[in-house]
Amino acid sequence: MRALSLAEANTIIAATFATAKKHKCRPMSAIVLDAGGRVKAFQKQDHASMLRFEVCYGKAYASLALGRPSKLVLHKANEKPLFMQSIENLADYPLFLEGGGQLIRAKDGEVIAAIGVTGDANEMDDICAIAGIHAAGLCADSDFFGDAEAMRLLSIHKSAPLVDPRPKASAATARRNGSGRRNGGAVAKTGP
Repeated sequence: MRALSLAEANTIIAATFATAKKHKCRPMSAIVLDAGGRVKAFQKQDHASMLRFEVCYGKAYASLALGRPSKLVLHKANEKPLFMQSIENLADYPLFLEGGGQLIRAKDGEVIAAIGVTGDANEMDDICAIAGIHAAGLCADSDFFGDAEAMRLLSIHKSAPLVDPRPKASAATARRNGSGRRNGGAVAKTGP
């Protein structure tokens, strides 16, 4: 089994944060777990809120526990709640069932680690996590979506493409919400 190095884990987290900055995400936190679910690296950006370690850990651990991105673990929980209740009872650690957890695979598809990212919309957490994985020259499940046989052999579950769900700001939106007023600012109404 190939092990993930500390340098690779730190590269993944640094690239995750760089992608978050590029996309103007809220303060992020990221954790990388080795294939056995043990912490390899964790970082929390300035101004990130409490419990970010626990949330990140739960997302990455859920991915490892069920062998799929954490957003698909959530789908499984919705489809089979009794199954997931049993899994949670068996798990060594809590599972956090939201997007942002991704398996980290070697080029041949072997799972060598997982990343959990939290701080923004689930889709953005996933987008940043995958960018981090790619920066280390490694693969996410989505890198195998074009190869049906590899997906079958590696037990990869296909999901919808990730897109930024946040509303796009436009000049029209700025005018509607008052930020484009000629007098330099919004005017508060007084009275009834």
